[in-house]
Amino acid sequence: MANSLSESVIPIEVLLVQDDPGDVFMAQAAFDDHKVMNNLHVVADRVAALSFLRGQGEYRDRPRPDLILLDLNLGDSRQLLAEVRSDDELRHLPVVGLTSSKAEQEALRDDLHADAYMTKPVDFERFVDVVCRLDAFFLSVVRLPRR
Repeated sequence: MANSLSESVIPIEVLLVQDDPGDVFMAQAAFDDHKVMNNLHVVADRVAALSFLRGQGEYRDRPRPDLILLDLNLGDSRQLLAEVRSDDELRHLPVVGLTSSKAEQEALRDDLHADAYMTKPVDFERFVDVVCRLDAFFLSVVRLPRR
């Protein structure tokens, strides 16, 4: 059918900034196993994230991300978010902060300038559910500007 969602929507490029191998594995498995339409790219720290976002070094030929999923438990996540928000080429990118708890979300809301926050599920089933909801939201609700 020519009007199906999968044929009418261009997948978005998602950059996951996550240093926990277990969380990276769950995200990759959720994207792969559940046929999530978006493309997932993973880096483990602020330096690699900035290189990826700016297309530098080993990331020279990477696609430009449309969305950043940022683990706010990274030691330098605040610095990364501040750098993204102060860079004219990057500030338009939506950033979803991944937190450990609802209480942490509330504490960070005024402190950081992420566009949204999500509590990271600790088990695979819930993680898959969150990834699928995020995928559906960004594919069917949000229209990201293409640069």
